[in-house]
Amino acid sequence: MKKRYWVASICLIAFFILLVLVVTNQIEAFDQTIYQVVYSIHNKPIDAFFTTFTHIADTVSVIIIVAILFVCFKPRKDKVHLIFSCATTVALNQLVKRIIMRPRPPMERRLIKQGGYSFPSGHSMISLCICGLLMYFVITKVKNKALKIGLCILLTIMILLVGISRIYVGVHYPSDVLGGYLLTIALLIGDITYINNHFKGE
Repeated sequence: MKKRYWVASICLIAFFILLVLVVTNQIEAFDQTIYQVVYSIHNKPIDAFFTTFTHIADTVSVIIIVAILFVCFKPRKDKVHLIFSCATTVALNQLVKRIIMRPRPPMERRLIKQGGYSFPSGHSMISLCICGLLMYFVITKVKNKALKIGLCILLTIMILLVGISRIYVGVHYPSDVLGGYLLTIALLIGDITYINNHFKGE
């Protein structure tokens, strides 16, 4: 339990440091360095992959995914975990975006249309929320070690691909994605701890 709190605390501290750097415009060198690496691999097949893949965390896609998971989950506690974590993630993302109001990258970088503010990345947050929660269930419920490791690797790849896709299609800075990950890890740990402590239903 203490280790979990330490991880959440470190992620929150790192997020607020990043937030200060974003607000004071001292993160540009980091963003440009990462962006140039991503931009260097641009080609038509990869463009097609990421412009399609990035929509996996769009609002409609997430609603469908959450609905399917809600039906598939058997214990009532797991259903509460899912809805509570997704709701708090979306709410916190929108709150921080409206406070910071960071503009998105220039239009010439974008491969898709996207409105709203940039920091933190909502797609990165909701993908980490859902996949992270699934990873928690895998770790706590799956007995087969090989299957457990395989599923966790697959979910980690999904999380990373969504984040990379947001940078690749030009609608987010790398710091938006990193900030989304840090904030969601802390939030997910808090959500899991809260539900486990306050919801005993099955």
